[in-house]
Amino acid sequence: MTLTRAKSWSLVGWTVFFSVLTNLLILTGPLFMLQVYDRVLGSRSEETLVALTVLVAALYLAYGLLEFVRGRIVARIGTRLQLSGQSPVFEAAVSGRARATQPSNDLDAVGAVTSSSALLNVLDVPWTPLFIAAIFIFHPTLGLVAALGASVLLINALLNQVSTRRARQKARHAQGAAQVFSMTAKAGADVIRAQGMLPAMQGRWADLRARAMQADTRAGDRSGIFTSGGKAFRLFLQSAILAVGAWLVLQGELTAGAMIAASILLGRALAPLEQVIAQWDLIQRGLTAWIALKELAAQADEAQSRPTPLPRPDAHFNVSRLTLLRPGQDEPLLHGIEFVLQPGEVLGVIGASGAGKSTLARLLVGLEPPTAGQVRLGGATLNQYDAQALGQHIGYLPQDVHLFDGTIAENIAQMALEPDPKRVIDAARRAGVHAFILSLPDGYDTQIGAVALRLSGGQKQRLALARALYGEPVILVLDEPNSALDAEGSDALNRALVNLKAAGGSAIVMTHRPSAITVADRLMVIDQGRMTAIGPKADVMKSMISNAADLRTVAKEGASA
Repeated sequence: MTLTRAKSWSLVGWTVFFSVLTNLLILTGPLFMLQVYDRVLGSRSEETLVALTVLVAALYLAYGLLEFVRGRIVARIGTRLQLSGQSPVFEAAVSGRARATQPSNDLDAVGAVTSSSALLNVLDVPWTPLFIAAIFIFHPTLGLVAALGASVLLINALLNQVSTRRARQKARHAQGAAQVFSMTAKAGADVIRAQGMLPAMQGRWADLRARAMQADTRAGDRSGIFTSGGKAFRLFLQSAILAVGAWLVLQGELTAGAMIAASILLGRALAPLEQVIAQWDLIQRGLTAWIALKELAAQADEAQSRPTPLPRPDAHFNVSRLTLLRPGQDEPLLHGIEFVLQPGEVLGVIGASGAGKSTLARLLVGLEPPTAGQVRLGGATLNQYDAQALGQHIGYLPQDVHLFDGTIAENIAQMALEPDPKRVIDAARRAGVHAFILSLPDGYDTQIGAVALRLSGGQKQRLALARALYGEPVILVLDEPNSALDAEGSDALNRALVNLKAAGGSAIVMTHRPSAITVADRLMVIDQGRMTAIGPKADVMKSMISNAADLRTVAKEGASA
């Protein structure tokens, strides 16, 4: 996120260089006016007028070319800044380290500044005091008028920002709330249509939008007072310096040419300042966004520091006293979970909804660090593996399956830019979904996603299983893998687990459906985040049946009493 490359710094250097040239060429107009009034009109020399006009035309042509080049260079700097920020922004959005839309909005805000004239105006502002100093050369009184006028405009701009800052923040927060609500509604579009919720949801969204627009209007009303006042004062200042200059001419202390030149020079001096004041909200948003993106990039660099590459581990999982307590919660979501998973073994994790199975699955694949305890794969803790390598070692099938816009082959290949056809088909065969894919119109090249072929829940789940198997993982972590499967899909899942065991791999299956633990060697029971039982499947099932019978007996005795 910093311009560290030589080419990028070179672009910045060229921008500053051309800014110097263009601002020097701005003096062309005042100097031409000075020469016309004081030399041409006095000498009545047509040759001098023609020569000066030709020279001015050449200088203005050079100014136009340099201004164009300067603008194109700034545009390229903006492109490089946005390109350098794309990866951290996407990574932050996916990892959940930032709000879903905020990093992207920050990137757009930086692009808005660099694609407009705002950055060029900022580069021109340092020339304002130099131009005012040049007016002092014509006459100290004119310089004093120009300096006081510029100070009033600057104070007006500062008051504008101070008085409207809170109102602008409220407007942005309201706009963000409306945007988040819209995204939530889009995600639940099927439920909204099926339950007849469209009028209610539309009303809520319209209310949020109305609040945002009202807040923005109030901020605009307050800012408009200062903006209009500043504009009126600048126009007055232009006339005031002419009036003061005319008085000095009448006193014999100034020439008419110097009077006109000072007026034009004041306009040039105040132009970038006025533009920056008008665009200050845009500049402020861009600066705030840039700082946020730099922090985001620093976090991404820290998060992406690559550990020493480790060899492919065996399918040995060692979980010791795993505990998770999120900030603001009194009770841990998981507490003291521990077990050892050997190669060729399948562990079934059962428990009621909300018992902590999905949370345990997230910790086992490294999506969330535990508050206490460790998860070791092949003897090494998960943070010792590179994130990309860990994703290849542990296949993960979440409870909520998401497929992405692309072909079926690309989705199975974990959205690789160039999927390996052999590995894709092998993963599909192991997941028992190869025949289904061939039955589709374009087979593995069938487009799926929001605007393409829609799949059923069971079909998505089987494709997601193939995606989890694509990297030939040593361990599978499956969260409710057959919640949407029919009998055929459940059989395919069990065959995949049997084949994984035969190859020396292991699996952990979170479920509440008996068909998912058919091939399990051991069972773990979780209740309210705590492990209440673990052991061979037959023993745990027998213990659960015995406990259930005891409870029924106690209930009957209580009823008879």
